Amino acid sequence: MINAPNFRSEFLRTVVARGQYYATTNTEGLDALFLQERVTAYIGFDCTAPSLHVGHAMQIMTLRRLQQAGHRPIVLVGGGTTKVGDPSFRNEARPLLSEEQIETNKAAIRGTFANFLTFGDGPTDAIMVDNADWLDKLQYVPFLREIGRHFSVNRMLTMDSVKMKLDNDLPFSFLEFNYMIMQAYDFVELYRRYGCKLQSSGSDQWGNIVSGIDLGRRVENTELFGLTTPLLTTASGAKMGKTAAGAVWLNPDMLSPYDYWQYWRNTEDADVGRFLRIFTDLPLDEIARLTALQGAELNDAKKVLATEATTLAHGRAAAEQAAETARRTFEEGAIDEGLPTFELARGKLEGLAVTALTHLAGLTSSASEARRFIEGGGLRVNDEVVKDVKATVSAADVTGKGFIKLSVGKKKHILIKPV
Repeated sequence: MINAPNFRSEFLRTVVARGQYYATTNTEGLDALFLQERVTAYIGFDCTAPSLHVGHAMQIMTLRRLQQAGHRPIVLVGGGTTKVGDPSFRNEARPLLSEEQIETNKAAIRGTFANFLTFGDGPTDAIMVDNADWLDKLQYVPFLREIGRHFSVNRMLTMDSVKMKLDNDLPFSFLEFNYMIMQAYDFVELYRRYGCKLQSSGSDQWGNIVSGIDLGRRVENTELFGLTTPLLTTASGAKMGKTAAGAVWLNPDMLSPYDYWQYWRNTEDADVGRFLRIFTDLPLDEIARLTALQGAELNDAKKVLATEATTLAHGRAAAEQAAETARRTFEEGAIDEGLPTFELARGKLEGLAVTALTHLAGLTSSASEARRFIEGGGLRVNDEVVKDVKATVSAADVTGKGFIKLSVGKKKHILIKPV
């Protein structure tokens, strides 16, 4: 958060207090707009994977705050822009996905938003639209004449996302160069269709947002607005939503609610207060109380963070089950069916090296890493420390509940289920 103004409107005051504010265009004008009318605002999400991840959660929570303050959020699904790929601050071009892949991804991510937003036909109900509805229908030459003539290539080359590629002699295709124009056109089209006057996104999208505002002024003679949020990293400098095991997905078929809960439970001490403000709906005075906890008591705050964040993504029942599974696993050493499960053909289980099984189950990035855990006394089968790096598993290790419990360190557990 940098030099946050003293806003008067509820929504903008909330995003500042919650640590979700970075910058706005025409700060006083946007504040006045929120005081004068019910504002319609949008955030775009491309369909590059079959799930969104925690890195998108800041933007989803911004839409949630908007709706809670009595305004109307638009979720823009990028069925059209995904066919080009956002080149912003990337060293390589995004791989081009087939239309079938994009449709599959689009269908998979739609359900995520229903957990955070209320959709419907009411004045503050969220709506979901797909920019393929207009981008796919554009005719090239008319589009260039109507929209392309308003963009200065000289100015586009000065944008930070473009300049970074040029300065570092990175590949930058003409296809990618069009992404900025397409995103700007989205803003204008949403204004025409829904009266949308605000686009929000991460601070790395500032140039694209400003381009849309400029296009709105040129072709519709109207003022549009932009709001950006900080790009989040953890206290140790790691990118938000990335772990050694990969992305922290929001879809339960990509990452179990238990593993999602564990991600938040493992938050660094210095990040607890910040993440409680951004990723939960807890009152700020309660967050202040939790953040003030010291030593071992801070773990209680982390559990609250994990349960509240998981509730928003997966529902209260799944969050409480994950919390109970963690309690039983760590406090009682129990084999709980709520842990993530990895199915393995029974015939492959007999005589399989523990190191290979650990890698197959996704607890380590390689068998070599599993060996290092064994050497350090940090790998367990059914809560028994494995001491031999050549140890294997067999049917005899399957418990009466039909599982083998595999553990790496104190916090990573999985149930191996022979099938």
